[in-house]
Formats: sequence, C-alpha cells, structure tokens
Amino acid sequence: MKRTLTAAVICIQALTAFSQSTWKPVPGRITTPWTDKVTASKPHDEYPRPQLVRSQWKNLNGLWNYAIVDKNAAKPEKYDGNILVPFCAESSLSGVGKSVKPDQKLWYQTTFTVPSTWKSKQLLLHFDAVDWETTVWLNGKKVGEHRGGSDPFTFDITPYLTAQSSQELVVSVWDPTDTGTQPRGKQMLNPKGIWYTPVTGIWQTVWLEPVAKTHITAVLPVADIDRNRITINNKIAGLTGNEQVRVTVTKDKKRVAQQVFAANKVAEVAIPNAQLWTPDKPELYHLDIELIRGSQSLDKVSSYFAMRKISVGKDDLGYERLLLNNKPLFEYGTLDQGWWPDGLLTPPTDEAMRYDMDVLKSMGFNMLRKHIKVEPSRYYYYADSVGLLIWQDMVTGFESVKSDVQHIKPEAAEDWQRPKESAVQFEKEWKSIIDHLRFFPSIVVWVTFNEGWGQYDTKRIVEWTQKYDPSRVVDGVSGWTDRKVGAMNDAHHYPGPGMEPAEQNPGKVMVLGEFGGLGLPIQGHLWNPGMRNWGYRTYKTKDELIKQYKDLIHNLYPMTGHGLAAAVYTQTTDVEGEVNGLITYDRRQIKIEPSLMRSLHAPLFQQPKRTWVIVPDSEVSAHSMLHTNVDPGGNGQPDLSKFKTVNGTLDLKKGEQGWFAKTFSLTDIPKGIQLRLVTSGDVKIWLNGKLVVDKMVNAKRHYDEINLSEYVGQLKKGNNQLVAEVKNVMTPNEFDMGMYAF
Repeated sequence: MKRTLTAAVICIQALTAFSQSTWKPVPGRITTPWTDKVTASKPHDEYPRPQLVRSQWKNLNGLWNYAIVDKNAAKPEKYDGNILVPFCAESSLSGVGKSVKPDQKLWYQTTFTVPSTWKSKQLLLHFDAVDWETTVWLNGKKVGEHRGGSDPFTFDITPYLTAQSSQELVVSVWDPTDTGTQPRGKQMLNPKGIWYTPVTGIWQTVWLEPVAKTHITAVLPVADIDRNRITINNKIAGLTGNEQVRVTVTKDKKRVAQQVFAANKVAEVAIPNAQLWTPDKPELYHLDIELIRGSQSLDKVSSYFAMRKISVGKDDLGYERLLLNNKPLFEYGTLDQGWWPDGLLTPPTDEAMRYDMDVLKSMGFNMLRKHIKVEPSRYYYYADSVGLLIWQDMVTGFESVKSDVQHIKPEAAEDWQRPKESAVQFEKEWKSIIDHLRFFPSIVVWVTFNEGWGQYDTKRIVEWTQKYDPSRVVDGVSGWTDRKVGAMNDAHHYPGPGMEPAEQNPGKVMVLGEFGGLGLPIQGHLWNPGMRNWGYRTYKTKDELIKQYKDLIHNLYPMTGHGLAAAVYTQTTDVEGEVNGLITYDRRQIKIEPSLMRSLHAPLFQQPKRTWVIVPDSEVSAHSMLHTNVDPGGNGQPDLSKFKTVNGTLDLKKGEQGWFAKTFSLTDIPKGIQLRLVTSGDVKIWLNGKLVVDKMVNAKRHYDEINLSEYVGQLKKGNNQLVAEVKNVMTPNEFDMGMYAF
C-alpha cells in the first residue's frame, strides 16, 4: 500500500512538472519585461488582500484545465488543455490565446488539498475577479453563482468538502461582452479605436482562507482629521453576543493607541498628533485587530489606515477647489487604463503592476484616473503606500449594436431609459465595487458615468453615491452629458486644454477629466503594426511629441487661476491601437524623460494666479465682434471699416472661411495673457499685427486655451487689436475668441 501511494505521488509530481514545462505564453504578441518572469507554478503568489491580512491562506493560481464549449452544453467530459490562472483565456499569458464568444462558455477544472491544520476551520473560497457570470461547483455539488466582472466574491465551501484529500473545483463562465448591457469597460468583440480585446473568465487571484466560526469579515477605518480620530467600522460573522474587538494602532512600530469595544459596533479611537497622508508624505498607520471572547482569542487580522480628508471648498480667489486635508491641492494625473499586451486586464506580475505608478510618481503626477477598470487590492495598497491620489471609475457598459440609444450623446436632453433588470445589475455591481474599494485612502473621487456610456437616471445614481460614501467627492459625469449633479463639472477636450466656465457653474469644481492624447507610434513596440495606430494628434518623432506636450502644459498653467482644479492627461501607456501613452504598451520605452516631465508639472502645484478678462468671449453671454467673409488684406492689421459688427458666437459652414477682429483697451500691461478660441479649421491669429497663432484647430463644445504670454511685449497701453483668419472649416462649427490676463 505504501509503495502504491508513493508511486501515485511520484506520478502526480511528474504530471505537474510536465504541465509546467509545456506551458508557455502564446507567441506572436509583443511582450513586457515581466513576461518571462511569469511561471506556471507561482503566478501572482503575493498575499491578495492587504486591507485585511491573515497569516493562513492558500493560493490556487496556477495551471487549471479548461474547455470552451457551447453555452448550453453540459460540463465537458474532456478538457481542451491547460490555462494559467489568473490570466483570461484571450491573453497570451494564459497559454490559450483564444476568444470566447457570447454563445460559448469557458469551463475550468482543478483540484486542491486542504491542510490538515485547517480541519476545524470554515473554509472560504475567494475569487477576486471573474468576467462575467460565474457558476462554481465543488466535488460535483453546486456552490453558488455570481454576476459581475470587476468585484470580488466569496463562497463558504465548508459543507461541500469531502473526506478525500483531493477536492475538485469546477467553474463555468459566460461573458456576453458588448452584446449585453452589463458593465464591461473597454472590451469589444471587434476591437478597434478606443475599444479593446475581450476578457473572459478568471482574471484576478483565486485563493482559500480558513476562518473560525466567529471571525472578522471586514474592517473599514474612516479618518476624522478635524477631531484627530479614526472611526473603526467592523463586521463580524458568527457572533454569540459576548465578543469584543481589541484594536491596536501603531506608527513606525510604536504604539499610538489601544482600545477594546463591542463587536459589530462602531468605535472611535483618538490619534494624538496625527501625521497626515499626502502625496508627498504618504503616512500610514498600522492596525492589529483581535476578536476576543473573554480570555479566548477567536481571530486576528492586521490592517492599516491613513489620516486624510478629501473635500470641496473655496480658495482665496473664490473658486471651488478639491481640498486635501482642508487645503487646496491641484490634482494632475493620467488616464490610467491598466491594460497589458501579455495579460490584458491582468498585469503579468506584482512588480509590473507597481511599475506604472512608479513612473508616474517620477514624472511628478500626484493623481491618476483609474479608467473603466477595477484593479487588484494590492494596486490600491501600493498607491496608498507611495502617495498617488486615485479617481475611480465605475466600469460602464452598453450594447454596441444599440449604441445610438444606449450611448448618450453630448447634447442629449434625456438619459437612456435602462431596462429594470439591467439597472438593478449595474447598481448591484457599483455598490459592490464601492464596498470593496472604499477602504483605500488613495481613492478620493468616485466617477459614476463616462461620456454617456450606458448613462441613465443620472441624478438618482449620483446622489445615491454621494449619500452612500460622503467621505469622498463624486464626479457624476466625466465628459459630455452633464446633468448638474455631483461635485464637479468635468470637461473632455482633445487635445485641448479647455474647461467649462466657472461662472456658469456656481458651486461646482471645474476639472478637465480628459485631454491631450498626443500620439507617437514607435516601431517594434506596437500591438499590431498593421492596424490604425493613432493619437488625437499623432507625431513621428520624440522631439515633436516633447514640443507639443510642453505647449500643452504651458497652456494649462494659467487655467489654474481661472478656476481649473484638476486635469487628467490621456494617457499612462499605449493600449492596443492607441499610441497616445507616455509609455509604450510593452512598457519598454518611456517617451518623455521623467525628470523633464517633473519640471514641467511643478508650476501646476503652485499658488494659482489671479486672472481678469481683457477681451470678453461669448461663451457665457453674447459680446460683439467684427466679421467679414472677404479677405480684408492688411497682413494682420486690416482696415476694420471692411468688417461688420456681429454678436458672438458666429456659425461657420464646412469649407467656409472668415475673418474676425476684436479691439480692446489697456491701462496697464499684464504679465501674462491667455487666448480662448472655439472653431474648426486652419487658424491664424494676429495681436497688434504680430502673428501669434498659426495652426489647425478643432475645438468642439469647449474653447481651446492658448498661452500667449511670450507675446505680452506686443501689447500697448490704450487701443489694441486681435484679428483672426479661419480657412478650410472642417465641420460645421462656431467661431468665437476672447482673452484673459494674469
């Protein structure tokens, strides 16, 4: 008998070794520096839940069996091969690299053993993310189901365990991708433009955790810096009524406070001389939490928190600002989508995941907008640790073939009338995502809708979010269809920069939620050289890109004094056909030197300079200007008697041309001037006869802002003249211009 068992063990070890030796990434795709560091035996083997740490756990990541079958087929008798969990079936690192259609299901099968020391415990099975509809069986019995592609879920599998040493786990996943209305992010069956490869199945860590019958299920610290206190919210399962929670707070391994309170009750703990968390000094406190019943210790976990406050308030200039710890802080970051050429939504390794944030910090960004994706918990823990503010998007979705109805246009008077079942699912997932992520202090803004994608019942959803988590700022609608709810007015303007006028949005924080998108395709680092590799403006050399980025940031500087509170540059990395990243998709090249970026960004965080209008535009209220559609000549100093007086803004037809002029008087010469311009076509601008702008402009819905401070010397006391020429109008649009000083 002993010889038989030994032979069986040897056989299993040999089969495991064979599987690991035969696994390899799907060839033919670009790789990252971490692709070769992924192993079949230990993919993502770090502890997955830093916000609630226990000493005992077991990682189930690794090679599982898989099969792709008809959606309505029964559990497969035979599997197609191995898949490396937690990488999705479509990814290279899964070893599969196959698409899973909406009329198919992806099946998984694996086995695991339960350590003998866990026999008296309840056993929890955690899935950190599976896209999208998941059904789980253990030892042939159905354990449960879950619908949602971005939120973690857990099953108590204790009743389904057998006396056998090996436990069989089977999982099926169905994913409608863009044929359904479920939250799916940027996935599309036919990826193109801003839409990317589908992700089906397990894409974050799967793991086991033994717990006592009475155990801690959640801890939520909420800081109150105004009172130097931390509120500890806790959830305990299996209470008998006699349990207490002992909380010990330490900082740099020195005890700060200790307190005992009743389980499942909110407790306040004083934090004397609190060290506040900021991007420059991301101070974290350590928490040890013990569940006790008399002298008996039932459960122990460790956690952490930060003393920080995010709020909204007016600055000395009278503009609404984002406040960190009661002080205005300009937030500047990137649109960060978190896609990878080898793992798609799953970073190849923990080190790779941290790399993007390290680069952003080195470039002088203090924020990122996590765009239409929820990252693993370790991602947010690292942001907490290094000091990166995060704006967290909800993962939106709509049916691509019905985008004319479900994708709300900028000028739409009404939201999409979302079907009840779809709305219930969206709201369930949104609540689950908030519950999962609200622990992390780096997250300071919730973004509920983006550019009208599946946007519905905006007022109710945004107000619910504000009420559910009053400790954070809510950006109700990022870009496009603002419904006058939430704390912000969020403009998207490419390449920009631009913003909505603060005076037209009293009580709102003015932010530029997306701009830039300057593209540079680099051969040898492209997802698919044969596809359209594009940016909102695309350049051929790094020197061109650097010049344009410098101009963009130069134009952004004065806007902080005109009410702009935050800006988000598109984007951190290239993603598939989008080549407008600061880093290539394969993470092998940084397009602009971080030290240069840091020096360019530094002025954004300085005290904003007061601005005043010297040439009024007509964005808020109509103002007169001079116009003619016949070339007046004069080389930028035309005879103004050839013009007619009109009220702005003035509509221009496609292919039309026009000349415009505004006169203004100055008693003093300002130190800086900023042009505001809306039109579409080839534009020349003269200031007192000096050509100051000569470029193609395509400003839609928002005015382009152009810093003309280098031409302040052209100004004079008394009368001045601003003249514009517009030719080759690309699309029907309006023309207007104005200028403010600072």
